[in-house]
Amino acid sequence: MPWIAAAVVGCGFLVALEIAARRYGEPGPITTQVQALILAPKAGPLYGGLVLMMVVLTWRQRLIAAGAALGIDAVLLSVRWAVGADMSDGDVPGTGALWVMLGFAVIAVTRRTGGERVLLLKGVGLGLLLVAARKTGDTWLLITAKTRPTVLDQYVAMADHALGNPSWLAGRLVEATEPISGHVLHLVYAQLAVAAVVVAFHQLRHVAVERRFPSHHLVRTFLVIGLFGPGIYMLFPVVGPVFAYGPGASGTGGVEWAAANLWPHTSLPISTPAPMTYDGITPRNCMPSLHTAWAVAIFVHTRRAPRFLRYAGTFWLVTTLAATLGFGYHYGVDLVAGVVFTLTIEAALRSLQHGWDRRGILLVVHGTTIFVALLLAYRYLSMDMARYPEVSGPLVILAMVSVIHGYVRTTARWAADPAEPAGIPTVRLVGPRAAPEADTAREDAVPEEREGPAPAQAPSPELR
Repeated sequence: MPWIAAAVVGCGFLVALEIAARRYGEPGPITTQVQALILAPKAGPLYGGLVLMMVVLTWRQRLIAAGAALGIDAVLLSVRWAVGADMSDGDVPGTGALWVMLGFAVIAVTRRTGGERVLLLKGVGLGLLLVAARKTGDTWLLITAKTRPTVLDQYVAMADHALGNPSWLAGRLVEATEPISGHVLHLVYAQLAVAAVVVAFHQLRHVAVERRFPSHHLVRTFLVIGLFGPGIYMLFPVVGPVFAYGPGASGTGGVEWAAANLWPHTSLPISTPAPMTYDGITPRNCMPSLHTAWAVAIFVHTRRAPRFLRYAGTFWLVTTLAATLGFGYHYGVDLVAGVVFTLTIEAALRSLQHGWDRRGILLVVHGTTIFVALLLAYRYLSMDMARYPEVSGPLVILAMVSVIHGYVRTTARWAADPAEPAGIPTVRLVGPRAAPEADTAREDAVPEEREGPAPAQAPSPELR
């Protein structure tokens, strides 16, 4: 019943977004998804969704699925080329991956029964969720631009004086180290979904053997972040320094819309902020920084992974922070809000897995309180933050550190608690990888933290 209820709510949400997008003369997530079955799809993680679906398949089935997807794409590419179809607005690959995922959904309904059917449908749903999340996000961004004609960048820019306006400094550093820095940062910034798929596949690598999903993994955190983040965009619309104080980027914005053409070479003066009108196509997607939020989630979920993934998670976090600031997409206070936002969501999901207790409740309440306090301070105390950075700056950092410290301490206590499922990702600042606890009897133990392959189990309708 929970899965059915979630599916109904999800479908209703997609229909609502489709209607909203149509009101503004743009196709919604359902239309773009259907078009991707034939036309060259827009940029999106279609093959990433296929990879996530493959966690429920055997290696033989994975090879067949990958070959079928590539074969379909090759045929469609030939047809599009033969008829002279315009593919300038879309990516050539991806249609095959979508067809294969839908094909496995049909197989699950017609050729599988019991627990095997449920498992395969969960795998297909996981892959399609990743694709639908991208389409939904695009529609959300359109809605923020159309429904929020004024933005609050001047308030956030004043509040950013508390941190020394790091976007201005990072922007000059990126320009001074071009073209190497720009290419590397653009690659990392644009391929965040690829990093997430790699980490998620590692966490879910035992699903095909154990015939069940772990109770918590990176994809859950990513989806919840993407669900709540755009709602905050609507409450706190901000476009970013390269737009509000610069020439714009990616074909949107422009000096004619900017409060002043200052980024990144001219220091931002302290002046009384006010809401400012901006164009109707630039997404209001800065507060909080969801790129930072997702990079923090990747970092957290790689802390007990193999060494290569731990290093990769750290690299992705650092370079994402550098890109968000260096390209002028975010202010420093956006990043602080993004860190608090992610750890609060992760704490709530971890509490659902572990079981709500006093420590979990206090951590979620603390993170939520700090996040709301930061937004209120950015909006109503921005001038005070700009005038007294020696006080406001340390307070902002201290607020973020308090949430980080609470998360580290609480998850460490949960890891030491015998009642907790073994193998939950925990942030550890130093020290070697901890040996996993033996707790194979619990159904909700996370399989990725076990050493060696898990024993094969007979399929059962009761397995999740």
